[in-house]
Amino acid sequence: MSTPLADTTNPDLDLLYAVNGLAKRSPQWLDHLVSWIGEYGILIGLAMLGLVAWLQARRRPDAPVAMAGLLWVPLSVAVAELANLPIAAIVNRPRPFVDHPGLLVLVDGKAGTHSFVSDHSTMTMGVAVALFLVNRRLGWIAGGLALLQGFCRMFMGVHYPTDVIGGFALAVAVVLLLAPIAMAVLVPFCHALSRTAVAPLIRAPERGGAARGGAGPRGRRRGRGAVRAGEQPPESDLAA
Repeated sequence: MSTPLADTTNPDLDLLYAVNGLAKRSPQWLDHLVSWIGEYGILIGLAMLGLVAWLQARRRPDAPVAMAGLLWVPLSVAVAELANLPIAAIVNRPRPFVDHPGLLVLVDGKAGTHSFVSDHSTMTMGVAVALFLVNRRLGWIAGGLALLQGFCRMFMGVHYPTDVIGGFALAVAVVLLLAPIAMAVLVPFCHALSRTAVAPLIRAPERGGAARGGAGPRGRRRGRGAVRAGEQPPESDLAA
């Protein structure tokens, strides 16, 4: 039996039909492309952004702190997905194509699963917000991918707009509300790791020239410059 939330009419359903209508009027190759992007492509893109963020974070003066922020990215997504389990069970909203067979569904295997909130939207926005706390430029890019993810889920006919908005809201709440607690644990943890054999994963090794700064006059000048650079005040937040 459908819940009241599933009996959506007017703006929610109208927007879904408008976006899904684009799929009906599009060539088949474009429908397949959007389906692949909405299911896998955006997640792969976010993983690549995470790799770039890691490479940049290890070269920052506050590398252990930045790496702690990056560890919070997948952890926050996992927490948000766990929080979604009871929400989905309580709301018990069926997929939109169950109550509205006129929709064009571009992916199989979604029948019998919950619609609210969108897991894909939760994951992508969680990555975007958590990444923004570490690297604003990459966070903005991830945010654009998250918005594209929401569009793709409606284009594919598997989520209402409010499913997507609910996923975004859940992700933002989990990331921002729990970030102070997470960082209180992860920052000391990453500082400790930076003093172990896995230190290269946390902080990039110094260049050979800097390590041999006392080899000659030029080396000594480089060594003094490195000290002066190290004396600069740390950044006020995690974002680069």
